[in-house]
Amino acid sequence: MSDAAESEEALNRRHAEKMVKRKAARAKILATKTEERGLVIVHTGTGKGKSTAAFGMVMRCLGHGMRVGIVQFIKGAWDTGERHVLERFPELVTCRAMGEGFTWDTQDRARDIAAARSAWDAAKAMIADPGYRLVLLDELNIVLRYDYLPIADVVETLKAKPRDLHVVVTGRNAKPELLEIADLVTEMTLVKHPFRSGVKAQAGIEF
Repeated sequence: MSDAAESEEALNRRHAEKMVKRKAARAKILATKTEERGLVIVHTGTGKGKSTAAFGMVMRCLGHGMRVGIVQFIKGAWDTGERHVLERFPELVTCRAMGEGFTWDTQDRARDIAAARSAWDAAKAMIADPGYRLVLLDELNIVLRYDYLPIADVVETLKAKPRDLHVVVTGRNAKPELLEIADLVTEMTLVKHPFRSGVKAQAGIEF
C-alpha cells in the first residue's frame, strides 16, 4: 500500500471514530429534550427574509396537514406570490391581509391605528381558536414600533395562548417586551441589498 493510500485510510478511520463519538454525544443531548409545546417565534432585524422564513414554516405546517392562520398587518392590497399559493389550500389556511400599506403611504395616523386594531382583533380570534396549529402575525412588529397597539395587550395574549399553538411574529424593531417572552428569536442582519444599487423590488423575490 502506498503512503498516500495509507494516509487516506488513516484519515477515513479517524473521521469514522470522530463521528461515532459525535453521534453518541448528540444522542445524549437529544434524550434530554422531551418537552413538546407551541412556541412564540420572532423574526426581526434589518435584513431581508423575515416574512419569507415565516412563510416557509407555514408551508411546512401545510405539509403536515396543520391548519394555519395568517394576519398581515401592513400588506393589504399587495399582489403577493405567497397569497396565490396559499389560496390553493382553503381548507387549511385562513389568510387575512388587513393592512393598508406603510404609514408613509397612508399619511393618516388615525387610519393606521384603526387598521392595526382591526387586524389585532382578527389575530386574537385566531389565537383563541383551537383549530389552528400555527398563527403568523406578519409585520406586527411594525405597528408595535409606532405604538398603534398596546404592547402589554400583545404580550398578555401571547403568554395566554393555547399550549400547543405556535405563533410567529415578523418585522423590524421587535419590542424588548416581546423578545423577553419569545421562545425563539432570529435577527436577520443586512449585509448587502440590491435596492441600494438601484434594483427595484421584483416578483418572486420581494413579493
